[in-house]
Amino acid sequence: MDYLVQLASDPAAWAAFVTLVVMEVVLGIDNLLFISILTNKLPEADRPRARQIGIGLALIMRLALLGTIAWIVQLTRPLFTAFGHGFSWRDLILIAGGLFLVWKATSEIHHSVDPEETPDVFDSRAATMTFGAAIVQILMLDIVFSIDSILTAVGMTDDLPIMVAAVIIAVAVMLFAANPVADFIHKNPTVVMLALGFLLMIGMTLIADGFGFHVPKGYIYAAMAFSAGVEALNMLARNARRKSAAGGGAPPSH
Repeated sequence: MDYLVQLASDPAAWAAFVTLVVMEVVLGIDNLLFISILTNKLPEADRPRARQIGIGLALIMRLALLGTIAWIVQLTRPLFTAFGHGFSWRDLILIAGGLFLVWKATSEIHHSVDPEETPDVFDSRAATMTFGAAIVQILMLDIVFSIDSILTAVGMTDDLPIMVAAVIIAVAVMLFAANPVADFIHKNPTVVMLALGFLLMIGMTLIADGFGFHVPKGYIYAAMAFSAGVEALNMLARNARRKSAAGGGAPPSH
């Protein structure tokens, strides 16, 4: 109780908490995009359950990693040196996760643009993945994103209760947003390609980070926000044309 009173009266602790919550929510966007795209390939009845399991695993993994902070910190210690860079377990995990994301996004893009490939990634009527395979792939990426998330938290504060609270709130936001985000992607097929492009960019960023070339996340999310804004304008234009056509077509020319 004394700790909670002290925490509530400490502006620095509140600032760290709010900042960490925002950071964790932003970092969770990558995880949520992957889960949304992957679960949309399942039969419709299985999608909500797969999203809940995937996000639940993300929460369990993050809390478990917070309980082993001493071990997590050791993941940043170099194991060997190559190409002038000391590779740690964190680097190897980021590279592996980045390669998996690049492969996954590229294969999905290939399925969507190759006219000989069936079923189409945009065809929601056909499931192209089993429930177990989806959970395994979500779990693999949960590991990568969880380690990145917890290392970010450790770098911002050394107060474990603040980190736990921030992670729980961030995952709760992911859980609340999972179905609306997945449904939005499902109803707007062009957004699927945009999201796959995001995952491709995130994968390349993880690989670069693993090799010691750190790209500020602000640049990544600014590019994502700009692209999403352009796509939103395209969607508004398409809707306007659709309403115009439904209302009797284009006005007569003079």
